[in-house]
Amino acid sequence: MEIKPPVPPFTFETATQKVRLAEDAWNSRDPDRVVLVYTEDTQWRNRSEFPRGRAEVKGFLQRKWARELDYRLIKELWAYTENRIAVRFAYEWHDDSGHWYRSYGNENWEFNEQGLMMRRFASINDLPIKEADRKFFWPLGRRPDEHPSLSDLGL
Repeated sequence: MEIKPPVPPFTFETATQKVRLAEDAWNSRDPDRVVLVYTEDTQWRNRSEFPRGRAEVKGFLQRKWARELDYRLIKELWAYTENRIAVRFAYEWHDDSGHWYRSYGNENWEFNEQGLMMRRFASINDLPIKEADRKFFWPLGRRPDEHPSLSDLGL
């Protein structure tokens, strides 16, 4: 049986830890790594796509990171209950023409008893930005602990 700590019921500390673990996984841009935190039959809503199950989620992530280049993400805990977490996030990326964007959104997550995410519902807006307006400059991969949070950046 797969277990992905921390597991519900969440406290402020464990919900915050779960959010940072998710951010770290997504910043790896490794679909094989990311899908392991979801149930085999996970259900998603991401913009106009509705992937079901790990295989569809993996395909979605492969397409996403082929299109969203130099992707850097920050997630922040918004609220939590026993087995649910609400997150706000922002990420910066550019397309293959060099146009930069900051994408903002909210996610609602629901977990099973083993700490695997059963449902992920995301609402996302894309804002074109100038390269000079970027705020996320760490090397690709995990955001350094000392890097400002969304709140610190006024986002």
